[in-house]
Amino acid sequence: MKTLRALLLGPAPEDLRDLERAVAAVDREIAANLELASMFDQTRQAVVFENGEFARHRATLDRAVHVTYVGLADLYERIPAAEAAMERRGPAASLREEDRALVEAWEGDARVLQRALRNALEDSRRPPLVRAIERLRGRPPSVR
Repeated sequence: MKTLRALLLGPAPEDLRDLERAVAAVDREIAANLELASMFDQTRQAVVFENGEFARHRATLDRAVHVTYVGLADLYERIPAAEAAMERRGPAASLREEDRALVEAWEGDARVLQRALRNALEDSRRPPLVRAIERLRGRPPSVR
């Protein structure tokens, strides 16, 4: 349960620094995985995605940005299926349509979640009281 301080003022400075480090590390990892997926799109050579930073920072992300964490956890759980789809190649490095769709869905979800992770960090920097007042005034969360 969040403390009154956290509800009014937002996370403690050390918690915010931990979150910033976690978001930066996972953001870089997702960017690297998207680059690998792009290389796969061009060469049809299977790649192995990175997952160490997410594993290292999952507790911080779960605690600080739970909603985004749930999507990220699902994305990272689907890595083996995406890698397996890349490895199943037919003649002339062709892909079955369902394998192509699986890889493209993973890639699209990674892009969406990368943006969501960045937005969650920005929201965490603003105190919850400020966000609540903005919502009461009818401003969408993304407007600052």
